[in-house]
Amino acid sequence: MQIYNTLSRKLESFESISPKHVGIYVCGPTVYGPPHLGHVRGPIVFDVLRRYLILQGYKVRFVRNITDVGHLVGDADEGEDKLAKQAKVEQLEPMEVAQTYTDAYNAVMDRMNILKPSIEPRATGHIIEQIELTQTLIEKGFAYVSNGSVYFDVAKFKDYGKLSNRTIEESETGTRVEMRSEKKHPNDFALWKRAEPEHIMQWSSPWGKGFPGWHVECSAMSMKYLGETFDIHGGGMDNQFPHHECEIAQSECANEKPFVKYWLHNNLVTVNGQKMSKSLGNFTTLKDLFKKFEPNVVRFFILQSHYRSTLDFSEEAIASSAKGYEKLLNTVKSVREKITNYEFRITNDNFFASYKTKFLDAMN
Repeated sequence: MQIYNTLSRKLESFESISPKHVGIYVCGPTVYGPPHLGHVRGPIVFDVLRRYLILQGYKVRFVRNITDVGHLVGDADEGEDKLAKQAKVEQLEPMEVAQTYTDAYNAVMDRMNILKPSIEPRATGHIIEQIELTQTLIEKGFAYVSNGSVYFDVAKFKDYGKLSNRTIEESETGTRVEMRSEKKHPNDFALWKRAEPEHIMQWSSPWGKGFPGWHVECSAMSMKYLGETFDIHGGGMDNQFPHHECEIAQSECANEKPFVKYWLHNNLVTVNGQKMSKSLGNFTTLKDLFKKFEPNVVRFFILQSHYRSTLDFSEEAIASSAKGYEKLLNTVKSVREKITNYEFRITNDNFFASYKTKFLDAMN
């Protein structure tokens, strides 16, 4: 099987680290709102990959996390936690918000015929591992404490930018000037943030009360369940920088070995060419979409375009996919009816075998 590795920017033959065993980590949702169409493209893409690996005889450990702390508004190192902000709006505890939307997300995954993850770790359940990883980076000289927060020193990692193909100077574009005073370098990122007294979600640490940075969560959770180096890390293309770039930096500096063998990124669902997102308000919830279309029709629509291409949403496009899906079901029904006939089966054995070969070749 050939897969496109974002890290090398080329197709590579897939060879698992351990024979016939594959470890996959996919970035899951930040659970502060109802799941929309943009949230399911990645899960569907990696569900197909997982099912195909199982078909090929691999034992797959599939880890998909839940981010329930540390993801700040604007994906920055300053500002309000997305969950805490939503908790104020709904007048709930942040963990009530997290539970509500985790349940909603998983209900959608079930309806979309997506296999459940082998492990679904929560960021709040792995605070100790995140603190330990942060301590390791301080001890090795890759991180520093500043005013109760801990930052990763990007200048110490010469390969920073290798995934997104950015230089440190290019990455500085858009960095907020007011953040510079607490950091040695504007592109340094938070491993641990000091919590102000009014911050609802906070834990004790060697540096005082605080909460983990968004990036350190995925490194800590993926390495706990898949090892210091594992086969496949997946996620949306929008996570390539800074999230996945920062994961590589902190993980490889902590362990002094490659973090992930193959990086796979799915492209985004767009609306009139713009990314579908909560912040832009141009999203369509799955709950509303399922009132008009069967979940498997939506899944079929998602799979109509190559996973690395953008997919522009419109109800007309899904309606067209519904016709294609119906045609596929009718073909399957027809074949199943005929295949009970012994003569038909014997006569068409080679025909079916050739199509199976074509399918495997296309998937590979």
